[in-house]
Amino acid sequence: MASPRYRGLIDIVTKQWTCSSCALHKHARSTLLHPSTKRLLQTTTKSSSAAAAAQQETLRRPFEQKNANTLYYTASIILGTVALSYGSVPLYKTICQQTGWGGQPIKSAAHGGDLDNSPEAIAEKLTPITTSRRLRITFAGSTSDILPWKFTPQQREVRVLPGETALAFYTATNQSPTEDIIGVATYSVTPAQVAPYFSKIQCFCFEEQRLNKGETVDMPVFFYIDPEFLKDPTMKGIDTITLNYTFFKAKYDKDGHLSPIPGMKSPI
Repeated sequence: MASPRYRGLIDIVTKQWTCSSCALHKHARSTLLHPSTKRLLQTTTKSSSAAAAAQQETLRRPFEQKNANTLYYTASIILGTVALSYGSVPLYKTICQQTGWGGQPIKSAAHGGDLDNSPEAIAEKLTPITTSRRLRITFAGSTSDILPWKFTPQQREVRVLPGETALAFYTATNQSPTEDIIGVATYSVTPAQVAPYFSKIQCFCFEEQRLNKGETVDMPVFFYIDPEFLKDPTMKGIDTITLNYTFFKAKYDKDGHLSPIPGMKSPI
């Protein structure tokens, strides 16, 4: 047992001395538990969270704009496709008639085309070039396999000079014993490169042709070859031109537009 003197020294040392690490730990603990320190930590945490959220919002904003632009582009493409699908048929018809693209004859000035339709211009184009070779024009006709019509040209061929008008006829017969039928004809010229010079003054293409059951009608085609044909060096080796018509069965859709019913064409 220690003497009173030494016990007093031990108590003094125990109460007043601690190691530096323990003291530091104790100080840190007391500091963290202090109310002002807690408030400071909470404020710092909130500030850090707000800064992180603002940074994420800044990073997300360009992607949101990009997604919106993509959506607008997609919607524009869809609307454009729908509009083109409704306008493609009349647009294709107009382009082909004005340019001869796809082997379709152009509409002549005398038939209301966009060419110079002054009397002088028409008279010049409708003046036969007597010094030219005559061109052999042959005719062909066909129908779709679901159209019970007989459709044939009345003449095999005609021979014309450039600038000379010619009249040809086709005959159509509705062979259905019970049904009145509407037909619509399309046409083409071969060789296709001749089409810009094959000008129709009157024809029955792209128009409603209603035939009663058993009815037969004659359909005229009034045309000429533009004299410019002779100035085109690519036309020098062409002496025979074929005009072909194909009839399709047609009906009116819910909007009142006449449209052909798809079907394989069958030559006559």
